[in-house]
Amino acid sequence: MTLKKGGLTRATDSEGSWQLDRIVSELHDIRTRWRGAQQRTTECGAREFPSREALRDIAEALCGALFPMRLGPSDLHQESEDFYIGYTLDAALNALLHQVRLELRYDARRAASPQADVNLLARAIVAEFALSLPGLRALLDTDVLAAYQGDPAARSVDEVLLCYPGVLAVIHHRIAHKLYALGVPLVARIISEAAHSSTGIDIHPGAQIGAGFFIDHGTGVVIGETAVIGERVRLYQAVTLGAKRFPADEAGTLQKGLPRHPVVEDDVVIYAGATILGRVTIGRGSTIGGNVWLTRSVPPGSQVTQANLQNVPVAAELVEP
Repeated sequence: MTLKKGGLTRATDSEGSWQLDRIVSELHDIRTRWRGAQQRTTECGAREFPSREALRDIAEALCGALFPMRLGPSDLHQESEDFYIGYTLDAALNALLHQVRLELRYDARRAASPQADVNLLARAIVAEFALSLPGLRALLDTDVLAAYQGDPAARSVDEVLLCYPGVLAVIHHRIAHKLYALGVPLVARIISEAAHSSTGIDIHPGAQIGAGFFIDHGTGVVIGETAVIGERVRLYQAVTLGAKRFPADEAGTLQKGLPRHPVVEDDVVIYAGATILGRVTIGRGSTIGGNVWLTRSVPPGSQVTQANLQNVPVAAELVEP
């Protein structure tokens, strides 16, 4: 007799050569010690964290509802679009509500705060997220158009939606960023990491990104949590918008939430392999060449390449406080 789960096949008439009783017992003891040290006990022993698998399914359903004839089911017809969208959103939003509840309850337990209002807060968050979807679709239309207009190899907007990893990553980011802003950062991070796993593009859901954003090719792009990106910005593969240093307090603990990533103003192009670190500002209309390493602000209209990097004027305190 065999049991199948997750692609694995296990014989149930094992002779016990793996010492499974011992291993299971030792793993139990280790988990118990860890949960006690981290104060991660639950009253009923039920799952206390959002599910990666569930949130991947939710994100995929939301993508289909936003772009039904391209990212929805293959047998969909326009006359049944509205029914499909309504049915899909009802299922996806109810599933999202459960995941949001899990995060809020987890936060309440960690803070030792009352959980009486968790259900109301979760419903309010998902309701506001739902109402944001039309605006999110309109914003994504600017991203799709930017991808089509920014790549001479693109033959149609349909092609970029179906084929471009940068567009898929941006769709997930727009969804995740809204949830991050609404106060469920773990749910948001799981959604963004689903896109990261499939595209190689790592956008933290906290990053603020304006309309008309295009990532061409995309693999290896990293955009940090406090990055601020303006409108009509284009990035190429292996671009990093990262932190230069990580301030710590007197105890040596890293300080969270400080502005530490770049500000990229409108109409900037950053070519492949460029690395921009710290809370610096890349002025409007600038072009940053491939493989440039930049840790200072540059004024609007700058053309920065490896060859002229030493001669580029330093912007007069464009960085945010």
